[in-house]
Amino acid sequence: MNDMTVVSFPGLGIEKLEFSKIAFELFGKIEVRWYGLILTTGIVLAFLYTIWRGKRNENVKADDIIDIGIFTVLFGIIGARLYYVLTTLDTHHYDSFLDVIAIWNGGIAVYGSIIGGGLAIVAVCMWKKLSWRKLFDMVAPGLVIAQAVGRWGNFCNGEAHGSVIAATTELDLFGNVLELPAGEGTFFNFMRMGLYENGVWHYYHPTFLYESVWNFVGFILLNLFYKHKKFHGQIALMYFAWYGLGRMFIEGFRTDSLYVPGTGIRISQLVGLLCLIVASAMLVIFLIKYRGNDPFEKPALAEGETAEEKSANVPVWKNKIENLWSRAVERVLGKKKEEMQEVAEADAETTSKEESDTTEEKETEEHGNEN
Repeated sequence: MNDMTVVSFPGLGIEKLEFSKIAFELFGKIEVRWYGLILTTGIVLAFLYTIWRGKRNENVKADDIIDIGIFTVLFGIIGARLYYVLTTLDTHHYDSFLDVIAIWNGGIAVYGSIIGGGLAIVAVCMWKKLSWRKLFDMVAPGLVIAQAVGRWGNFCNGEAHGSVIAATTELDLFGNVLELPAGEGTFFNFMRMGLYENGVWHYYHPTFLYESVWNFVGFILLNLFYKHKKFHGQIALMYFAWYGLGRMFIEGFRTDSLYVPGTGIRISQLVGLLCLIVASAMLVIFLIKYRGNDPFEKPALAEGETAEEKSANVPVWKNKIENLWSRAVERVLGKKKEEMQEVAEADAETTSKEESDTTEEKETEEHGNEN
């Protein structure tokens, strides 16, 4: 029965839904679970979206995106596991390196994957001389749709649900527990999810569903704003603000949260609040700074420059140095050209004068001979 999930959504008219956590077996030995398949589907969707957005708006090649994606997924997984391990040192025992990397036993954190994947994007973009802010914008909507899809993997495992829904229910906000009405006719009663455990139905918040819907709405909004952005990095900041806001409240319903050691504060709530505040502040500052800017407008090509060279996204500091050097060279060459022109004019005047003097001498001699 451990490999079976039995759920119900009475408010939605679903009395009982029973299915296996295992999708199929390879060679009769290797179990392929729905959780892994769904997560993989989310990653593939994120890849395809990023490639499409790069071609449609940002002029970034698919080959570059694939190269970046390989490192992003790898370090995203490492970051997700490392984040989880570091935040559970006081509640879990990791006796060996195998225990630390045993991701197949569960235990990953979304924020860790974002941190690890984000650092990988920055590093590879710097190596490839691409704008990492532009890549962040391309990846953000793909990431949020991957998260929306991936939460259904938690549903298949019957995990990541919220607190009990009865006549009332609890919402924890930074250690302060609020008791909310959840009886007949309330939203929470309508959305309650039943889990059949040890022969008894228990009803919880379907927090996987809350977050999935929140992320789908975020995906739609990010796409609507994409072509209207004023600077590279705006869509990524909007993602952090949106996801941080939603996760901050949804986390308050969950029963499997990670806590700041020695406190009753949930780590994901704290990180969500920081994401909301910092991203919102940066959005306001940069929207004022880049008011009226169009990042999609193609800059004019300099003399002798090709479109490929312009799209290489050379760092600003390098452009400034090159511009200063070009101006210095132009001034030196300009002065040199003026000096050469003055010398040429002086030589021409001297030659003309000499020719004039020679002509006068010849005329004087001829006049003398006639006399």
